[in-house]
Parts: sequence; C-alpha cells; structure tokens
Amino acid sequence: MTSALVTCSGVSNTGKLTTQAGMILMQRKPGMFQCMNCKQSAESLRTEAAGSDRLIVLDGCTDCCATKKLSAAGLAPDVHIIATELGIEKNGMAEVRFEEIEKVVRAILDNGSITSCTKT
Repeated sequence: MTSALVTCSGVSNTGKLTTQAGMILMQRKPGMFQCMNCKQSAESLRTEAAGSDRLIVLDGCTDCCATKKLSAAGLAPDVHIIATELGIEKNGMAEVRFEEIEKVVRAILDNGSITSCTKT
C-alpha cells in the first residue's frame, strides 16, 4: 500500500514540521510513502497522487493550506492531520523539535486522527 503525503508549505515551525515528518517517513518506510509539498501546482499534485492507494494531508495549522491546494486539484484526503490539533504549538520561526516530528509521524502510522479545519 502506497500513501501520498501532501505537506504544508508554511515557513512557521508547524509548516516545516509537516515536511520533516514526511521526509522521515520516506526514510523509515521506503516505498510506502511519497511526500509532496503543497507548493507544487494543482496539476502536479493530481498527477503524483494518482498512483497512491491513500492520500494523507499534513497541515501545520488550522489555516489548512495543504488541504486547500489539494481541493484545488480536485482531490480529497483519506486522512487529514493538523499539527496544532495534535497539541503542537505554532510558534513562528521556532525550531522544530524531534519529539514534535515523532508525534506527527506516530499520528500518520496510527492511520491519523481525522480532524477538520476551523478556518476557511
């Protein structure tokens, strides 16, 4: 089973966190995860996600930038994880901590806690 991860494009700690968590999963589980950043075009996301069995969105916060980009591509996630909903504080340009990355990785490996965006 292959999962496509679409990560946040933000420069805040929670945005960077989602990309780092995606990269860690690709290293730990080779061939199981494909990581895409929502800075990609909608067409590129649609093309790259086409071969995946499951689509996971990792948003850094409730602004849900990755979810919005995925929606623009005409796709809906199977699992949606928001870092701040896992108890991780959005703290501007703070450094991402290892335990925060592990928390997001664990949420993904546990099939994610499906959450919803509170902002539009």
